[in-house]
Amino acid sequence: MGPPSTKNSFDNEIWIYIERKSTVSDFKSFGRQKVMINDVVILEFDKKGILTKKQFLNKEEINNINFSENKTKVFNTKDTYVKSVLSSLKQKINDPLGKRVIKE
Repeated sequence: MGPPSTKNSFDNEIWIYIERKSTVSDFKSFGRQKVMINDVVILEFDKKGILTKKQFLNKEEINNINFSENKTKVFNTKDTYVKSVLSSLKQKINDPLGKRVIKE
């Protein structure tokens, strides 16, 4: 089967293979692609590398997966980086030699 399409980011013992074939549909749908095959194979290995579980999902089963409505908070790293640079600059402007005693 070759290398997996993706590996689980949290657990490297889960490999995911994706097969997707699509074709351009007829003229009346303005050339949108139609998915012909959309299969997923999920393989789970134990710590010794032995296959413990395999799961095959076809196009219909994938469409019936219920996703959680919960959302995770995303930290914007650009804002954090800019903020740290600006606060560092402010500190250097206020105390260029770094000798000022911090008052509590």
